[in-house]
Amino acid sequence: MYSSLMTGAIGIKGLDLEASIDLAARTGFDGLWFDINEVKSLADRHGVDHVKNLFSSKDVRPGGWGAGARWQDDANRDADLEALKPLAELGAALGNPFTTTGIMPANDEREFDDQYAFIVERLRPYAEALKASGVSLGIEFIAPKTLRDKFKYEFIYSMPRMLNLAADVGTGNIGVLFDVWHHYTAHGTIEEMDLLNPGNVFVVHVNDAPVGLEIDEQQDLVRTLPMETGVIPVPEMIAKLEAIGFAGPVVAEPFSARINELAAVNPVAAATETSASIRKLFTAAGI
Repeated sequence: MYSSLMTGAIGIKGLDLEASIDLAARTGFDGLWFDINEVKSLADRHGVDHVKNLFSSKDVRPGGWGAGARWQDDANRDADLEALKPLAELGAALGNPFTTTGIMPANDEREFDDQYAFIVERLRPYAEALKASGVSLGIEFIAPKTLRDKFKYEFIYSMPRMLNLAADVGTGNIGVLFDVWHHYTAHGTIEEMDLLNPGNVFVVHVNDAPVGLEIDEQQDLVRTLPMETGVIPVPEMIAKLEAIGFAGPVVAEPFSARINELAAVNPVAAATETSASIRKLFTAAGI
């Protein structure tokens, strides 16, 4: 596994690809989570090798991308899936044959079984379109009870049940985006992570949780850098992922007001502190 800088996740705004790669290199990241549409524009103008050279010249890996296809939107899905093909092919060419999406853990429209059928029916063509380009899909399970309680009908919010849904879609290229905070707020265990393998987990988000709150009191979008509080057993989770052979990007997603404020005035300092937190995590996990 390797650290990947996601600039937006720590409040850094306005950097183009080249500047973001430079920032990742300067602050100790192994990779960079990138905007696939920006990269596609550069590749169309200058060629894929030009993009690869932007990364390799700084010894930074292409460290993941999100497709942004509106696969649940019946009015826009077909057009988005058509536009997805060259993006997926480019992601694979850059060494990132995976992308991610998320599924809300509750809704106001459909009870569980109806929502399950709704999601499976719409997820299948999305996964099939990615598979045609050799790309896998990691679904982020979203867990906090404080979010689920805002809606009428609860849906899937844990890693084991999301893997079951992936199996029911049946395309063979769906796994999870594993976020340690969501696993924690789902009351997930280290033992449950034995369900994971290199073929069903593609991206990992790391963070920590504020102190002084019970698990079911934790609020989405209020987190800290990994290792900052010690509330979540993140080193144990990362050690488990290492043991199963996970080799993908590890992205800090702290949703930290403190880090965002720092990034607004000193993005290098924000990225440096974030990189250091991941290195500290890897050391604690024995990596």
